Amino acid sequence: MKSLIKKLVETPGPSGFEYQIRDVIREAIGNTADEIRVDALGSLIAKRGTRSESGMRVMISAHIDEIGLMVTHIDDNGFARFTNIGGINPLTCYGGRVLFMDGTRGVIGMDGIERGKTPKLTDLFIDVGATSKEDCPLKVSDVCGFERPFLDLGKRLVAKSMDDRIAAAIAIEVLRKLESTPHEVHFVFSTQEEVGLRGATTAAFGVDPDVGFAVDVTLSGDTPRRSTKMMTALGDGPAIKVRDSSFIADPRLVDWMVKTAQGAGIPYQLEVLEAGGTDGRAIQMTRSGVPAGCVSIACRYIHSPSEMVDFDDVDNAVKLLVKILSEPIKLD
Repeated sequence: MKSLIKKLVETPGPSGFEYQIRDVIREAIGNTADEIRVDALGSLIAKRGTRSESGMRVMISAHIDEIGLMVTHIDDNGFARFTNIGGINPLTCYGGRVLFMDGTRGVIGMDGIERGKTPKLTDLFIDVGATSKEDCPLKVSDVCGFERPFLDLGKRLVAKSMDDRIAAAIAIEVLRKLESTPHEVHFVFSTQEEVGLRGATTAAFGVDPDVGFAVDVTLSGDTPRRSTKMMTALGDGPAIKVRDSSFIADPRLVDWMVKTAQGAGIPYQLEVLEAGGTDGRAIQMTRSGVPAGCVSIACRYIHSPSEMVDFDDVDNAVKLLVKILSEPIKLD
């Protein structure tokens, strides 16, 4: 599974420009799905199974976009100014390398700022080695993501765009390992989550599920002197979300997921996230409303070029989702 994760995290695909990562995912899915389609917003939807009398139409959503940058101006010396796509922290940008969708590479530099002052995005620029506007290969509207190689530390894995490619890897692995299901399952690899849950919103409307689950990363509370106290930690198992700032998970689903994990001997933790959201909100709010939950992977350094997850958590998330989808879902 690590080779799949490496391929996913190293493929560029900022919000709205997910065509390369979508092709990688389509190839990885292969013939494990009964049907594959791409909707109008570019989300890839892989259907598996036929709904039985005890089954439901289930949506599993993992977003495939990543945070990135878009060129807004190129000066006479060939330096490019940019705006953000999704939540970008200037502190994680300076000195970082970027990869544009056409393969152009560059480094993020910074204008001089006052000592002790926190930089803003307007203080930064991209340097692609050009000497003038004329020989700069970039144009206004070009899009890039961060470029960092996948780092395998054994139990811990590090890369840019673990948010949310690690969930895409989990969904693909669930597709591969799901031997039978009473449900009609729609695995949605959604677009534009980082700019407002857009892909999952339209996909959920089209799928019209009876129940849905987002798969995403969440903050970890296990680093030194963390100001926001959270109980989630790397290595303690996949997190069953109770709430975040975008939605409150259906309590019946939370209870059932907990009992399923306990019955299968799968380690888990409960997640209460005070800020941030997932595709779970888009699922929950579609049409006349859908019971929705979320399986999360604790992640350090979210929205930085070096996000860290625990491989045991990833493996156990696959086991939990396979177990969930292999049996009738009980909401009473």
